[in-house]
Amino acid sequence: MSTQARRGNTRQRIQDVALELFSEQGYEKTSLREIAEKLEVTKAALYYHFKTKEDIVISLFQDLTGPIDELITWAEGQPRTLETKTELIRRYSESLRTAEPLFRFMQENQAAVRDLSIGETFKERMLTLFGLLKEPESELADQVRCLTALFSMHAGMFAMQNVEGDPEEKRKAILEVATELVTAANPPSRRPARPDSAQTASP
Repeated sequence: MSTQARRGNTRQRIQDVALELFSEQGYEKTSLREIAEKLEVTKAALYYHFKTKEDIVISLFQDLTGPIDELITWAEGQPRTLETKTELIRRYSESLRTAEPLFRFMQENQAAVRDLSIGETFKERMLTLFGLLKEPESELADQVRCLTALFSMHAGMFAMQNVEGDPEEKRKAILEVATELVTAANPPSRRPARPDSAQTASP
């Protein structure tokens, strides 16, 4: 068990250092040798965990998408209520707690993300979350609100780096805004009112 813990720790250190270098000097300009040197390990030690830079990035996305997949499975089994949707946003916020460096990498290496195909995989999950947040027949403005709620959580982490304040307080502020957007797009009175109003309108 202690060996597994050490291996897990080394794997995480490699991911952290690689992300740091990818964000500082770009994915294409960073070599495995530089990552090994920064870690003060041999390339052989690095190869034990990851054979290529792509393997490192894929592992980072897998670590992020695992909890997202669990969240999607949970949400798909819940009633499509406002309570479910606000809880979905809250849980998504929790899953992004440690993802700020990864989103910074995505922001600054967009071409590499597209070329690695992981961007498409992540996009599919975002579309699934979007579908769980909006109503099937929702107006375009409400669809924009749901999309903005999701992307404000991604962009917010990146943009808020230059805003003074406690990181946890900033995360809560971003979540508050995202929750307001989802609530505005899914007013609780709207869904039950539709059939009633239809019945009243027809004498």
